[in-house]
Amino acid sequence: MSNENNPFGGMGSNYATNVQYGGDTGAAQPPANLVKDTTTAGFAADVIQESRNQPVLVDFWAPWCGPCKQLTPVIERVVQAAAGRVKLVKMNIDDHPAIAGQLGIQSIPAVIAFKNGQPVDGFMGAVPESQIRDFIDKVAGKDNGAAQVEEAIAAAAEARVAGDLQTAAQIYDAVLAQAPDHVDAIAGLADILFEAGDAEGAAEVLARVPDDKKETAAIASVRAKIALAEQAAELGDAAELERRLAANPADHQARYDLAMIQNAMGQRNEAADNLLAIVKADRTWNEDGARAQLLKLFEAWGFGDEATLAARRKLSSLLFS
Repeated sequence: MSNENNPFGGMGSNYATNVQYGGDTGAAQPPANLVKDTTTAGFAADVIQESRNQPVLVDFWAPWCGPCKQLTPVIERVVQAAAGRVKLVKMNIDDHPAIAGQLGIQSIPAVIAFKNGQPVDGFMGAVPESQIRDFIDKVAGKDNGAAQVEEAIAAAAEARVAGDLQTAAQIYDAVLAQAPDHVDAIAGLADILFEAGDAEGAAEVLARVPDDKKETAAIASVRAKIALAEQAAELGDAAELERRLAANPADHQARYDLAMIQNAMGQRNEAADNLLAIVKADRTWNEDGARAQLLKLFEAWGFGDEATLAARRKLSSLLFS
């Protein structure tokens, strides 16, 4: 990507000189009971409570699912090799559908990581073994000498929170100079460029994603955000939609369109509340379209986003009360 088309042009590599990779430190003997099956009744103890000790990966599967059968031996092998940094809990959604429904799981296999009692990240599909290892490294911390890269990613995230997008972009660019396929760096840089109005630059950065990592949560989140923004741009004036709702609170299309605009404006809680209001009033509207759109927003916001977690709780209350 040229500096001419990049609002963060001139990003140097000063930070990159401190980002290095080390060698493999070896694996300890794995403890027992790293993999188990669970039920709806056992979920709180096996996942929520256990994730306070170390990350727990929950594999949602079903006996009829071909990709699930491909994923199972691979993820079990990688978890065993991780030597206790994570545990794997498997849940058959045919026998125990409630938890998957609450989490908005629409396709399987789906793997969600829990830490400290909360869902923090996930992926879908029978992904390659290397991607599973990367995922475990991300949620449990790397033991293979790449800690400085993760420190750099954390520093970029802190810079973004502080509003210093220039520094965040420089750090992401430096990481990519050392690790061109680092998913979080690609997603972070693309997101900054898109938020700065450089949709073309964001697309160029996303094009760097390797084929085997295109479905990772971080990349899917940025792609979903871009798609939702494009959709919201075609929906018109928020004030007019609010006037329509004031005149007719049952105008679900107006409420839905307003939610899309609110999401594009960063008003996540308001967008979620409007979609939840439609679900509560008429679950069948537009073939359950409000709930389906809410799940797309969760994907765009990320598993661990506060708005996602709050809206998931509200959705669960509506669906299972």
